Amino acid sequence: MKETFVQIHQLVRQIPAGRVATYGQIARLLGRPRLSRVVGYAMHDAPPDVPCHRVVNRFGGLCGAFLPCGKETHRMLLEMEGVGFEPDGTVDLDRFLWDGGEAEWKRAGPDAD
Repeated sequence: MKETFVQIHQLVRQIPAGRVATYGQIARLLGRPRLSRVVGYAMHDAPPDVPCHRVVNRFGGLCGAFLPCGKETHRMLLEMEGVGFEPDGTVDLDRFLWDGGEAEWKRAGPDAD
């Protein structure tokens, strides 16, 4: 599992400021579409240089477990980067979803290509 977390962290570091990705999108970009929940666990366990605030749920929803103040902190960090929100408090995914097209990552570990 550690190598999977390393891969996830490596990919999340590539999300540009002012953009977001979803848990499922990260899993799909890694070629492991069923691991969206694991992406969430990896965000909880991320080192300080991983911009985990740029990862949201499939609806653009924020994380209530985001420290120190849950969704308020998550939203503040995204707003500081210029990310816009819908009236219901979700990220405007039509405008701010990262397409991942420029992502570069290298799989490591026993299941590497």
